Amino acid sequence: MPPNRRAYMRIRRRLPIILSVLLIAAAVALAVVLRKHAPPEPARLLPGADGFVYINLQWMRRANIAGQLPAVPHDPDYEQFIQATGFQFERDLDEAALAIHYPAKPDSAQQPRFSEVFVGKIDGERLRAYLAKISSSVENYQTRDIYNIPLEGRTVRVAILGVDTVAASNLDDPQVIRGIIGRSRKLAYPFGGPALLRQYYKEVPLASLAWAIFKIQQFPDPAASGPLGWSFLFPKPATVVASVRYLGAVHFKAQAFTESDAEASHLVDRLDTFLNVFHTAESTVSTPGPDPDIKAFFDSLKIQPEKSRAVLTATVPLGLIRKALAEAPSSVTPEVQPPQDPAPYPAAGKKKKSH
Repeated sequence: MPPNRRAYMRIRRRLPIILSVLLIAAAVALAVVLRKHAPPEPARLLPGADGFVYINLQWMRRANIAGQLPAVPHDPDYEQFIQATGFQFERDLDEAALAIHYPAKPDSAQQPRFSEVFVGKIDGERLRAYLAKISSSVENYQTRDIYNIPLEGRTVRVAILGVDTVAASNLDDPQVIRGIIGRSRKLAYPFGGPALLRQYYKEVPLASLAWAIFKIQQFPDPAASGPLGWSFLFPKPATVVASVRYLGAVHFKAQAFTESDAEASHLVDRLDTFLNVFHTAESTVSTPGPDPDIKAFFDSLKIQPEKSRAVLTATVPLGLIRKALAEAPSSVTPEVQPPQDPAPYPAAGKKKKSH
């Protein structure tokens, strides 16, 4: 066989392998690009809102960030929820995404509303029985039951979206939970999700275990602190992107997006002053001798302007997190009150209060 013919045959035999490698590389590159611009699936289900919070507890447990936590007694309502559903938030919740809806007219007397998506180890049959028991009515939408649960003068709507996913909302508009149900059938669409997430999620660092994206409101009444209580630091509207990553230690990053470079510099000065006051106060009330973890945390704090954004970064030692959790109250003092139906999705270890 001529040399040219042999070379051609060798290339032809290797061509499928080369193409396979190129396809795999392209798929990996596409996955990275989509991950950078597409929020996690639970967050993409949420409706449009003024703020969003996401946490991946499954990866936090794998990283053992909190260490061995002390046992915390459950209050009666939460214990009743556990016994009825078999679901324990601190053990079975894997992911949670939360949408924050600010009041239409900001006022210190008004409270924000919330929409949530939970992912975890769910016993669907037991949860349905529990929800049906505490619901005032049940409606069906696109083959999904929506449980209307009265709670302190409001209606909380809950829907089981799949074998491991539950959604809830306490907004007055029933279309909100229906929209979540509709979007749950399009999870594979990577460019969906609320507009605020699509705009700012690319600023969340890769491999973040928790993040928050929210707007800072301005209030005509100086006494109104707003839903997040941070408006005193922000003289003008801004959007904050905060995230937590685990890289041997917990790395925290917060970025405030302002309207100009000058506003970012002014905000950095305010934050620097506030943190210095806080550090001084903490040092004054602390026990003799600086805690090495607290000292390491404050030494790692950095605040600087980057064009039209103010950026704060810090490294939180695992020892500081574990000591904070270990020193949290380890007992629950029961209140004497008439028996009530438990809330549909109480916070871990506490009775769920109205949003």
